[in-house]
Amino acid sequence: MTGLSRFAALVGLALAAGGALSGCAPLVIGGVGGAAMAASEHRGIKGFASDTEIRASINHLWFQHNINLASGLGLTVDHGRVLLTGRVPNAQSRLDAVRLAWQAEGVKEVINEIQINDGGGILDSASDTWISTQLRTKITIDGDIHSQNYSIDTVDGVVYLMGTATTQAELDRVIEHARSVANVQRVVNYVRLISSL
Repeated sequence: MTGLSRFAALVGLALAAGGALSGCAPLVIGGVGGAAMAASEHRGIKGFASDTEIRASINHLWFQHNINLASGLGLTVDHGRVLLTGRVPNAQSRLDAVRLAWQAEGVKEVINEIQINDGGGILDSASDTWISTQLRTKITIDGDIHSQNYSIDTVDGVVYLMGTATTQAELDRVIEHARSVANVQRVVNYVRLISSL
């Protein structure tokens, strides 16, 4: 299997996992579009494929353990760093999600931001989606930001940022945009500077 065909297979596998792949990662449409999007990111095609494989593996482990485990979780992978967000019904589910994430090959770090369900419902979820969409729009139209290098996930008004910033000034602009979105309670930054990789 060639590198590009393996990449296409991994992208297809990740997309087949459906709604469990939250985290506002860029949507991949077709093999060529996906390759172009991956090539424009700091991590490149190889890094994108590796992260996609990790994401697919974690989703597979979650589904094998309990088909409902992934339904309330957000999963973002960047350079082997895994950010887990969302809500689960109890502490055991939270532990299981983290434990299983560590089992995926290639995982370098697991950042656990999973909350125990506080009864938040559809309105909370809609508000979080609105916040993520507003922020994605702001950083996409900002010519000083390479928006494809950032993942955004919002849970209960808390914005989680992950990815790679070209400069500290760029990262500061992203955080400023996040804080300017209505109803944002807090911004949690897991973005690294490209110079630190």
